[in-house]
Amino acid sequence: MKTQIKQICNKALGGALLSANEIRELFAVPFISEESYHIQWASRCISEKAGLAEIHGQVGVNTSACPCNCRFCSFAAVNGSFKENRVSDLEYIIEQCLQLQDQGANAIYLMATANMNFPDFLNIAGEVRLKLKPESIMIANVRDFDYYEGLALKDAGFTGIYHAIRLGEGKVTRISPGKRLETIQAAKKVGLKVGTCVEPVGPEHSLDELVEKTIIAREIEPVFSGAARRISIPGSNLEQYGMVSEASMAHILAVVRLAMGPGVSGNCTHEPNNLGAIAGANLFWAEAGFNPRDTVEKTEVNRGFDIKKCQDIFKEAEYPVLQGPSVFFARD
Repeated sequence: MKTQIKQICNKALGGALLSANEIRELFAVPFISEESYHIQWASRCISEKAGLAEIHGQVGVNTSACPCNCRFCSFAAVNGSFKENRVSDLEYIIEQCLQLQDQGANAIYLMATANMNFPDFLNIAGEVRLKLKPESIMIANVRDFDYYEGLALKDAGFTGIYHAIRLGEGKVTRISPGKRLETIQAAKKVGLKVGTCVEPVGPEHSLDELVEKTIIAREIEPVFSGAARRISIPGSNLEQYGMVSEASMAHILAVVRLAMGPGVSGNCTHEPNNLGAIAGANLFWAEAGFNPRDTVEKTEVNRGFDIKKCQDIFKEAEYPVLQGPSVFFARD
C-alpha cells in the first residue's frame, strides 16, 4: 500500500480536515486496489463511530415538465418523461408517508418539483404533519427559497431540508450554484438543518469537479453528506455517458466520508446498495410517489426501494439500523 494514502486516511481517522490536494489523491486511487479498500475501511470506521445507520423515506408529491431542465432529472421538460403538471391526491400522499413511518423510517421527506406552487406544497405539508406522530421528523426537498419562505417551511413543521449544489450546476441545469447556496444559507438562518450530497456522479465528471463539490458540501456544515450516482434517464443527453458502477461509487462515497471531518454524522448514498453500506454509507432512502430518477408515477412499484429492502441491505452489510426518529437531524 502507498504510504501517502495510508497517512491521509490516518489523518481523517484522527479527526483532522483533509486538504483539497489530499482529497484529490484519494479520489485518484483505482477503485479496485488495496488502497481503495483501505479508504473504504476507514470510511466505515468513521461512520460506525457516528452511530447507527438510518433509513429515511421520501414521497414525491407532484410531477411536471419542469422548466429548470436539469438534464439528469426525469422531470426536466427537455427529457420528455413527464409532460403534464400534476399533484398526487392528498390521501395518497398521507397514506405513503404513514406507511413509511410505520415501517420504520427515521425521517419523512416531502419532495416537489422546482415549479410546484409553494403555498400548495405548504398546505400538503401541514396536512401530513397533522397525521404523522409528533416525534416524527419531516424534511423538505423543494426548490430554492428565500428567508421568509424558509420560515414558512419551519412553521409548516419541517425540521430541515435536503439541498445540494450539484455536479454540473448551471451547466446541465438552469439553476445557478449561487442560488442554491443562497437557499442553504437562508435555511440555516431560520433554523432548518441541512442535509446534502455530492451528486449526481457520472463518468463525465472530472476529479477536479468531485473535489470542488466535496469541499462545498463540507463548508455547508451539513447533518449528512455522501455521494450518489446519476441514473440514466431515457431521452437525456447525459445518457450517452452511461453510469458509474456501484463499485466505483463505493470508493467515491468513502472519500467523501473521509473528507467531511468528524462533525458530519451521516454519509448517504443512493440508490441503496451493499457495497455502499460496506464502504461507510449509513443513510439510505426508501421512496414512493414521483421520483426524479424514475419515469413512472409511482416509484414504489419500479425503481423505489421500500424500508424493508433498505433494512435487508444494511443487515447484509452487518450495519445495525436506528429505531425511532433521526439522530442526524436531532444533533446541533
